[in-house]
Amino acid sequence: MRLAIKEALEALESEEVPIGAVIIAGDSIVGRGHNLVETLTDVTAHAEIQAITAAASTLGGKYLTDCTLYVTVEPCVMCAGALAWSQIGRIVYGAADPKRGYSRFGAGLLHPRTSVTAGVLASECERLMSDFFTKLR
Repeated sequence: MRLAIKEALEALESEEVPIGAVIIAGDSIVGRGHNLVETLTDVTAHAEIQAITAAASTLGGKYLTDCTLYVTVEPCVMCAGALAWSQIGRIVYGAADPKRGYSRFGAGLLHPRTSVTAGVLASECERLMSDFFTKLR
C-alpha cells in the first residue's frame, strides 16, 4: 500500500485527485498508475485503469488472476468493471468511497473469485483525499 500512496503523491504533484494503484504478481510490481484524468483530459484515466493496462502489457495477457491490486481509494464502478474483466485475484484498498465506490452498488460488480481487503492504511489514504479537496474549495 505504501507504493500505491507514493503513486497518489505523484498524482497530487500534478494537481490530480490523489489516487494511486500498484499491481503485484508474486514479488514483482507488474503495473502501477495514478490518476491522469486532468492531464489526459480523459475521464477513464483512473489510477486502476492505468495500472491494469501496465500489468497486462508487462504480463502479456489480459487476465490478472494471480495478481493483487493495491489502491488508495475504493474503486469506482467503472474500475470495478475493468477489474472484473481482468479477473484480478485480489484487491486491497485504503479509504472507502461512500459516494462513488463500487460497494455502494454491490460487491457483485467484481469477479466472483476476487477477494477484497478494505481499510489498509485508511486514515493516511483518507487524509490525502480530504486535504486535496479542502485546498480545492
